[in-house]
Amino acid sequence: MPAIQPLYLLLEVNHNKFSKEEYLFIEAELFRRICEEVREIFEKQLKEYFHLMNFTIEMEDEMLEANFLRLIINDILSTEDYTLEGIARYTGIHEDVIHEVISGRNSTPSAILLQRALDLHRTVRSDLYREIIKKIASEYLAVA
Repeated sequence: MPAIQPLYLLLEVNHNKFSKEEYLFIEAELFRRICEEVREIFEKQLKEYFHLMNFTIEMEDEMLEANFLRLIINDILSTEDYTLEGIARYTGIHEDVIHEVISGRNSTPSAILLQRALDLHRTVRSDLYREIIKKIASEYLAVA
């Protein structure tokens, strides 16, 4: 299992500029924002399904929240860059656990699985993540 690449490396900043504690805060905020942006992408992809199912906004939010990791793993699989076994090896999580997540039998996976799956998703969808980071950086630069 490869080490998880710090998210702050995606930002084009002087890496000597911040303290270790500041990097922890930056990591946490980037992780939160990236999850938010990826969730919005999935929401747009599922908009027609939500409309057909006559979901309320609350139902959409609950469905996306409960299935976020499942959507990420299925998106990784859709690229055909990784198999279920490959995802298990990359994340260091047993294949059965990942299968339970994508089949819907495990709706409360560990945070480490989410972090590692998101890291893998970032490698297979690097263009998407570059766009997300650009968006996040531009929003923060506009505020600063």
